[in-house]
Amino acid sequence: MKFLRIMLIFGVSFLVAGQALAVDVRAVVFRIDYPTLAPISRFDLLPEDVGFAGAQLAQEDNMTTGQFLGHSYTLKTVGVAPQEADAAFDALLAEGETLIIVMANAPDLLRLSDRAGNGVLLLNATARDTTLRDDQCRANTLHVAPSRAMLTDAVAQFAMWKRWPRWFMIHGSNPADQLLAASYRTSASKFGAKIVEEREFADTGGSRRTDTGHVLVQKQIPVFAQDAKDHDIVIAADESDVFAPYLPFHLWTPRPTMGSAGLRPVSFHPAHEAWGATQFQRRFEALTGRYLREEDYQVWLSLRVIGEAVTRTGSNDVATLRGYILSDAFELAAFKGVAVTFRNWNGQMRQPILLYDGRITVSVSPQDGYLHQRSPLDTLGLDDPESACTAFD
Repeated sequence: MKFLRIMLIFGVSFLVAGQALAVDVRAVVFRIDYPTLAPISRFDLLPEDVGFAGAQLAQEDNMTTGQFLGHSYTLKTVGVAPQEADAAFDALLAEGETLIIVMANAPDLLRLSDRAGNGVLLLNATARDTTLRDDQCRANTLHVAPSRAMLTDAVAQFAMWKRWPRWFMIHGSNPADQLLAASYRTSASKFGAKIVEEREFADTGGSRRTDTGHVLVQKQIPVFAQDAKDHDIVIAADESDVFAPYLPFHLWTPRPTMGSAGLRPVSFHPAHEAWGATQFQRRFEALTGRYLREEDYQVWLSLRVIGEAVTRTGSNDVATLRGYILSDAFELAAFKGVAVTFRNWNGQMRQPILLYDGRITVSVSPQDGYLHQRSPLDTLGLDDPESACTAFD
């Protein structure tokens, strides 16, 4: 059984008017580890320090900035079992913790947000559910993880830029797969694509690595996908990681695969080298002895958001930090070619989405030609008029 872990407490000291003013900024990374089946590929096994390693790198970065300003940072990790999450979270609140990075699913994040109430700021580092940025938004929660809508919009823009508007979508049967499929339907409608056919690949349980090995899959997938209506690409909506990696090279009609396999939308990946990312990747690898994962990047980014806000405001007050993060003055370098900022109508971080084929960055969305009155980044995910979030009004 894996464990929920709580991580990272750091203190900061400022020099004001020639005197040291202790400003204790305490941030906690709160991770819930859910029991899962082994992934299809052993390359996808989660390391024990997933997310935490990104926090370590952010700690170093915050210290590098802090040493010039008289700031000091310390790091602490704590772990508890998943069933103790609420009690552990309540204990953090009782201890006065007000800045918490959360690695959890949407239902748990919502529950923790409500338990936290006013005076506490949560940064969502992993949950992708678009509802968290829509009618289920919370004023005390900012989203560093991209939403499903941002990810599917990134794929849709690239497909339309390539003039591949006819999609054959294969989606899984689990709830997360259904949500992802719904997001692809919305993205197709938004950017003018047409889903010519949909099919559901049922998850029958069992071990994906032994029950659906390559010999069996080589016979099953082509039959499953045969006689589909004429299409340009296959969209795989398989957030549960049941079948999508098997689709390329096993389809009845050879077509590019995008989504959960083939060309995938990601916040970051270990082969990305543009915009100074090579140095970032090498530092992470030297620190951890492994390649970076999306979770690591998103936790790193969350803590850098806090560090940048503290540096610019010289405050540990939650309202002050939140106000600055959501203001037009906030921006942060993120190795993606443009500075990342936050949408002040639902707390979502604006950021480019990388399209990754398993080895290289194939493209980056938003694509050329997709314009917006605020920022091209706002063509990805819920725009202000589309969002039902009122908590940020």
